[in-house]
Amino acid sequence: MQDVTIYTTKYCPYCIRAKQLLKNKGLEFSEIAVDGNPALRQEMTRKAKRTSVPQIWIGQQHVGGCDELYALERSGQLDTLLKK
Repeated sequence: MQDVTIYTTKYCPYCIRAKQLLKNKGLEFSEIAVDGNPALRQEMTRKAKRTSVPQIWIGQQHVGGCDELYALERSGQLDTLLKK
C-alpha cells in the first residue's frame, strides 16, 4: 500500500470528507494541519501549486483535493493507485 499524505485545516468540510473516505477504506494517512502555520501552508503550496485544502498525495503522486479523490474512487482508480 502506498503512503497517503493529506494537508488539511481543522474545520474545512472538504478536508473532513476526504479524510472520511480514506478512513472508510481502512487507510491510515499522515495528516499535516496547516491551521495557523504559514510555513506549512507555503510548503503545501510550493509542492501542490495550489493554495486550497485539502491537498492529497498517494506515494509521490499529487492527486489534488477532495473532488479529485472522490473522482478517483468513483472511477475505480483509487484502489489501483493505492496498490502501486
